[in-house]
Amino acid sequence: MKLGIGMVLAGSILVSCSADAPDAFGGRMDGSPPSASGQTSSVPSFDGKVVIIDFWATWCQSCRKEVPGFIQLQKKYGDRGLVIIGVSFDQEQEIHDQWIRKQGLNYRSMLVETDEGKSVLERLRTNVGDISVIPTTLVLDRKGRIIHKHVGYGSMEDFEKIVLSLL
Repeated sequence: MKLGIGMVLAGSILVSCSADAPDAFGGRMDGSPPSASGQTSSVPSFDGKVVIIDFWATWCQSCRKEVPGFIQLQKKYGDRGLVIIGVSFDQEQEIHDQWIRKQGLNYRSMLVETDEGKSVLERLRTNVGDISVIPTTLVLDRKGRIIHKHVGYGSMEDFEKIVLSLL
């Protein structure tokens, strides 16, 4: 039986991140994250922006706990140059879409199972290793460099300190 990436992730949720990943920080995450309308935009279009990339799923309690904080951060700092992108490990687009509508998500979110999601995940492996635990959150500076990786739940206040230092 062929397992989807989400099932593999669920089976390996306790596996830690690769030990050599932090040495690769500072690299650019080039690629094409999709917009809320499904259109793609290249990472260079985020130059001059602080970007948070959150790897999450609707079935992950810690992930669900983080989302309201990301919504608040986007409200507070979006006009100052913050962009948040969610990359969900959900298997069903409809479950994902219903949940984000119910939460009032005000930032982009895509499924990792889409071509764009797989592409983002593959490009990130070069800079931070595999995303083997969720939530995992990356912060990119205004030059598109990955400057922070957080594995596990992080409070809005934790991410706000990082974002404010970059805005």
